Amino acid sequence: MRLRNVSGSREAIARSRFVIQNPTEKKNHWKELFCNSHPIQIEIGMGKGRFIMDMARLHPEINYIGIEKYSSVLIRGIQKMEKEELPNLYFIRMDAEEITDVFGEGEVDKIYLNFSDPWPKDRHAKRRLPSREFLNRYRAILSKEGNLEFKTDNQALFSFALEELEPAGWHLEQVTYDLHSDKNMMEGNVMTEYEERFSSMGNPIYKYIIFPSE
Repeated sequence: MRLRNVSGSREAIARSRFVIQNPTEKKNHWKELFCNSHPIQIEIGMGKGRFIMDMARLHPEINYIGIEKYSSVLIRGIQKMEKEELPNLYFIRMDAEEITDVFGEGEVDKIYLNFSDPWPKDRHAKRRLPSREFLNRYRAILSKEGNLEFKTDNQALFSFALEELEPAGWHLEQVTYDLHSDKNMMEGNVMTEYEERFSSMGNPIYKYIIFPSE
């Protein structure tokens, strides 16, 4: 459930050294920020940051950027980073619709979407992060060998996401309708807060890995 009205969250985010305040200025220069040439992976809708912080901790050879729209949620990730700073991770507060203003062509090596807002009403379909509209944006920033991983417990959203692939010109690399029973796709799996909660309730977790056509 989204947190709301966390007093002082916007001010704290504006002061935080873990948050990139003017991300459009970093377009095509993200590797300079990290001072290395490591691959860059991003999570869109990072929530409180558990997943991307775990990934950054496990993979110091990869640079990570967590993107979150809501200040009241992002502040929790900042609080965690204040307790355990990870040199290969930064945060951005922004709307995902602006993603191509922040990253250049081929600048991102992998995109993670985890338990995204399903936007259940049909008129809001374009707002869904696995929609063809967003897939076109992702294509513009992914490297030639890049791919996208999407996890959700929402069956309707997952069905929608699969239907969007062909019209958007993307292809399935792997797919499962019960991640935690799939040995191959569970290898190296890092859980989010939602994944841990929903899987403990017996809910199946859906996942795909996709890549765009050339």
